[in-house]
Amino acid sequence: RRSMNAENTIAFVIDKRLGVISTAPTGWTKEVNIVRWNGGTPKYDIREWDPSHERMSRGITLKPEEMNQLIDLVEAGREEVSCG
Repeated sequence: RRSMNAENTIAFVIDKRLGVISTAPTGWTKEVNIVRWNGGTPKYDIREWDPSHERMSRGITLKPEEMNQLIDLVEAGREEVSCG
């Protein structure tokens, strides 16, 4: 697929949809996926997508070792955050 913005065209392939984190009233979903951007290597990707997965928000991409470090950091700090 390709997404157009004011500056250029961005090519992407969603190799695997890992899951939805949340859904907005507009139908956009915040997701964790494995995505290849512009023909590059697959990376973990966290961002919001429109329902057809043709438009997306700005997000963050992580190499596998960065995702592993993020998981370690979140698990270590889990008890620091109260969700209620």
